[in-house]
Amino acid sequence: MSAQQEAGSAGVHRVVVLGAGYAGMAAAVQLAARTGRHADVRVTLVNAQERFTERMRLHMTATGQPVAERSVPELLAGTGARFVRGWVTAVDADARTVRIDDATVLRYDTLVYGLGSVADTASVPGVADHAYTLNSSLDAEALAARLARLGHGTVVVAGTGLTGVESAAEIAERHPGLKVVLLGRTEPGASLGPKAGAYLRAALDRLGVQVRSGVQVAKVLPGEVGLTGGGSVAADAVVWASGTRVSPLAAAAGLTVDERGRVVTDASLRSVSHPSVYAVGDAAAVRQGYGVMHGTCQGGMPTGVHAAVSIVRALRGKQPRPFRFGYYHTPVSLGRHDAVVQFTRPDDSPRRVHLTGRTAAWYKETVTASPWPTFGRMKKMPASGAFWPRGGRFTRIPKVR
Repeated sequence: MSAQQEAGSAGVHRVVVLGAGYAGMAAAVQLAARTGRHADVRVTLVNAQERFTERMRLHMTATGQPVAERSVPELLAGTGARFVRGWVTAVDADARTVRIDDATVLRYDTLVYGLGSVADTASVPGVADHAYTLNSSLDAEALAARLARLGHGTVVVAGTGLTGVESAAEIAERHPGLKVVLLGRTEPGASLGPKAGAYLRAALDRLGVQVRSGVQVAKVLPGEVGLTGGGSVAADAVVWASGTRVSPLAAAAGLTVDERGRVVTDASLRSVSHPSVYAVGDAAAVRQGYGVMHGTCQGGMPTGVHAAVSIVRALRGKQPRPFRFGYYHTPVSLGRHDAVVQFTRPDDSPRRVHLTGRTAAWYKETVTASPWPTFGRMKKMPASGAFWPRGGRFTRIPKVR
């Protein structure tokens, strides 16, 4: 199949951002806002769908609750950035090209790689065929339709991490006629402090969620979940929230990746093998003093902003500065009117301070809704996007002059 190639204008620096998740959107909006008046910079954002996937609300969509639909082109409106809808099917890091839907080739001078992560449905037999995921709004809507048809029966949520906890709580609250079983290797709330973890587990108990920790799923079959070591759990629907994986495109492109396929970056978020590529969000293996960051919106948006600032610095002949980030909190919703918020040290270990109940639910909702006003402020005042909470205070990314 012949590819339609897009040639750049002479003297124009082409920046292509792959993925319109929280990190990719932050990078595109911040970069376009900072370079919008410069005709020599062109920003293009590529995403498979025009609809923004609000991952922090997918457990609500999965239970049939209406949420606002966000349009990627509308979020970019007024920035001068261009949107291209399509699936990224190949990246050639040496030739500096990106193939879209096997039909269009975009050339770039600088690439921001932010394709993110999805549920790992390949490591356990039967998951891809018999389980629901929360990878996208469409996936969540498919689960919502299944739950609405069930009425009665058993829903197994596989994975006792925060996604699994939020999903189990939401399903139990919205569908009291269903039996909800949350199972996984670790105890729910294991990453929280003792009091916050105990509150979380008590909330699950109040909602009627049956918790089985210390177990591992060996396979998923029609109507049941098989466990390692024998035994099974009957299931009319299975929600898979156990582990994530990233796209193999980075490794196939020749970028240096870690054991999970994430792009290994230097201190300024550039690929260690291809400095013309920046990696952000879940797609990046970003090392800090406490270790490699794990994927969250909390860390994803700051990586996007920092990549944009670094690109602008490089275009002005300056060296990008090191990225520094510390975690601040872990908010977990437990239905619509309950939650727990664990405040953390920069390395994500729990502090003694936490919130519970309606106050925590309000806090979690505020956090969930925060990207939209943040994007809006960045359009008008790009420097406003450079303030992020770190270690209980706000740390500022240096201004580009």
